[in-house]
Amino acid sequence: MRIAVVVGIVIAAFFPHPLAAEEKVDKVSLAHIKLTGALDETPQPNDPLFGNLLESFQSKVDRIRRAKEDKKIHGLILEIDGLAVQWGKLNELRQAVLDFRKSGKKVFAYFESATTVDYLLAVSCDEICLPESGWLVVTGLRGEALFFKDLLEKLGIQAEMMQIGDYKGAAEPFTRSSMSPPFRKNLENILDDYFEKSLVDQIVEHRKLPKQQVKKLIDRAPFTAREAKKVGLVDRVAYVKDFEAHIKAVMKAEAIDVVKNYGKSKSSSLDLSNPFAFFKLFAPPVTTRSKKPKVAVIYATGVIAPGKGGTSLLGANICGSTTMIEAIQEAEKDETVKAIVLRVDSPGGSALASDLIWNALVQCKKPVIASMSDVAASGGYYISMGADKIYAEPGTLTGSIGVVGGKLAMAGLYDKIGIKTEIITRGKNATIFSTDTPFSDSERKRMKALMQDIYEQFVDKAVQGRTRAGKKFTKKEFLNYAGGRVWTGRQAKEVGLVDALGTLGDAIADAWKMAKMDPETKPEILVLPKPKTFMELLLENQADAHLSQQLGILDRFPEARRHFQIAEALLHLRHEPVWAVMPCRIQIR
Repeated sequence: MRIAVVVGIVIAAFFPHPLAAEEKVDKVSLAHIKLTGALDETPQPNDPLFGNLLESFQSKVDRIRRAKEDKKIHGLILEIDGLAVQWGKLNELRQAVLDFRKSGKKVFAYFESATTVDYLLAVSCDEICLPESGWLVVTGLRGEALFFKDLLEKLGIQAEMMQIGDYKGAAEPFTRSSMSPPFRKNLENILDDYFEKSLVDQIVEHRKLPKQQVKKLIDRAPFTAREAKKVGLVDRVAYVKDFEAHIKAVMKAEAIDVVKNYGKSKSSSLDLSNPFAFFKLFAPPVTTRSKKPKVAVIYATGVIAPGKGGTSLLGANICGSTTMIEAIQEAEKDETVKAIVLRVDSPGGSALASDLIWNALVQCKKPVIASMSDVAASGGYYISMGADKIYAEPGTLTGSIGVVGGKLAMAGLYDKIGIKTEIITRGKNATIFSTDTPFSDSERKRMKALMQDIYEQFVDKAVQGRTRAGKKFTKKEFLNYAGGRVWTGRQAKEVGLVDALGTLGDAIADAWKMAKMDPETKPEILVLPKPKTFMELLLENQADAHLSQQLGILDRFPEARRHFQIAEALLHLRHEPVWAVMPCRIQIR
């Protein structure tokens, strides 16, 4: 599932000491931070050739926190331009803004235009401003699911897919032309939770408007800038320069100084005129670890697949089991690492790869806490079960405890294009994984048995994990929350699938506490797996993937990129007989 999110600018002001009404200061400094794109969880390397063109989500949050603590900074400008995060990251950004305001610094939001989810970041601020020509598209939410059955039939492809769990809709896009009743019911349940608690309640709380009035306003949207101000959704209609003049007056300052790209790490420049400088690209990065006690934050981002992880051709993340296990073992062996936080942003994938990662976490002798980002469902929930405690954001999509399996039988397509295949077999089920023929009755029976066994393992291990975390479920009770059902973080907390609602920072603090470290000291953070530089990817023959990500080739076509990434994710799983993956890329906008 993905959530579309929009555009805005946030401006903040702070006075360490309250000023009398007549007092004025000469100049105040405002930190500027730009938020754009999907804000990937995966840490990015500071590459000497391409620089730090992309930043991870947490680096953005850390820069906001740094601005709060910087005594030289009196305010904050968050420039939001095409932000495309989902509901988990949105909540963490909101918490960072609210924490910033607790220091006494005011926050002003400026949008050129905004849709629903962007606006939810802005309502956390003191004032919201739109230019005269801007608009506010707070029209509510919609869920979208893609279905490919009719297309496959036209191509002569037969989808031989099965699922365990009535609500496990991951196979439905290939076997149906519309949602099944359980799939629709599950999606409506999620949509209701988001609408009431993530949208309406947030506007009610921060704009101080009655709940029924907010719902009526949503039904009237979209609004022009003047209409939005008139109904109380924004505070001011002004262009940037006029808004800055207003901020200067609010801050009682003669002038304001905007520190562009505050806190962004600067890449070391590479002098390509010096022939010897080029060899710096091939030199391994200098890594020196202190002996200070640490919390290792291990990022599990993207589709879970066997083997090495990394960045795919279209810029998507692959959470490879081999890479993850190596990272877990590295943290386990490092004596300075006192606890591990598993940061999960994954819809799942291979059931086998998920189980291997889960096992490595269970075998770890150090405290392990899972921190869920936007999505930690199916295989993403599976690996989280290996933790001693699970944190989720209120809007995290999680659960989806179920499995799907099958194949696409291509014989009809081959006939259409004039390709003939002859198959000679020995063994009753020899063609079970052949992409030419559908399942025979015997093969379908064995495939169903494989899937049922994996589902039973999934449920048993989930019950074991919840028991370790202090939750008492019988298997029969737990099945009420399995069957492929997807839950928001709020709902998962209510039924006991997760233990607490909170940010990555909350999970790190709790891991530090579980390691019995001094709560008054801040842990050093060790990020794993280590981000790869361009040259490392080049040597692995993956430079094209890195270039695609760094240069943002498909960022100009986000809808096309989304569809291509769905297909690409399936390619990574094509050799896996059973998948633990959430329903196919539902969009909630």
